[in-house]
Amino acid sequence: MSTLGVIFKRELGSYFATPLAYIFIVIFLVLSALFTFDLGGFYTAGQADLNAFFSFHSWLYLFLVPAIAMRLWAEERKSGTIELLMTLPVSRTAMVLGKFLAAWVFVGIALLLTFPIVITVNYLGDPDNGAIVTGYIGSWLLAGGYLAIGSCLSAATKNQVIAFILSVVVCFLFIAAGIPMVLDFFSTWAPQWLVDAIASFSFQVRFSALSRGVLELRDLLYFFSLMAGWLFATAIVIDLKKAD
Repeated sequence: MSTLGVIFKRELGSYFATPLAYIFIVIFLVLSALFTFDLGGFYTAGQADLNAFFSFHSWLYLFLVPAIAMRLWAEERKSGTIELLMTLPVSRTAMVLGKFLAAWVFVGIALLLTFPIVITVNYLGDPDNGAIVTGYIGSWLLAGGYLAIGSCLSAATKNQVIAFILSVVVCFLFIAAGIPMVLDFFSTWAPQWLVDAIASFSFQVRFSALSRGVLELRDLLYFFSLMAGWLFATAIVIDLKKAD
């Protein structure tokens, strides 16, 4: 097994070795159902789709995903195990990717466990399951973006709480970039090309298209580029902080 595979297996197993994983999954499933069927007005809408389900994911992930990401590197640095990790014959890329992929797969497992909602929607009506699949892909990519940001900020500090707060703030900025109120503010004084550029960085704008079943290459490239950029930054921060 490659070093990447070893790290991935170790990290993924560590999630389920503590109650944290099960608490996260339960909270995620309960909130997903609550936002979909209660706050999302699923029954009053009179339409069999998962628009209500996906519409809350940007905000749901804003707090839940940084809670997972904050331990990726901050815990290693606080406990001192990162020094041992650095002495192993493992490339920095394998370490960063292994930890990230384990967290991403873990969130993906939690996302897949929402399948009863899909079954319920199909029982109550005739939804566009292609759009639902696209929405799930978009949701997983969205979670990956949050995790990549959280990974970098976790590497920058030994304190998990600080890593969590910083991740929430940065992820919120990526959401806020697509909020109409924010765009209206910039449009009053900034040229249109700048407003469009700000909106193009928004999680909300990119994810909303995927959640409606519109699978475009530019949105996929956005999320993969975002993840690659922040993971590359994670490796740089680890190198800069290894002497701390």
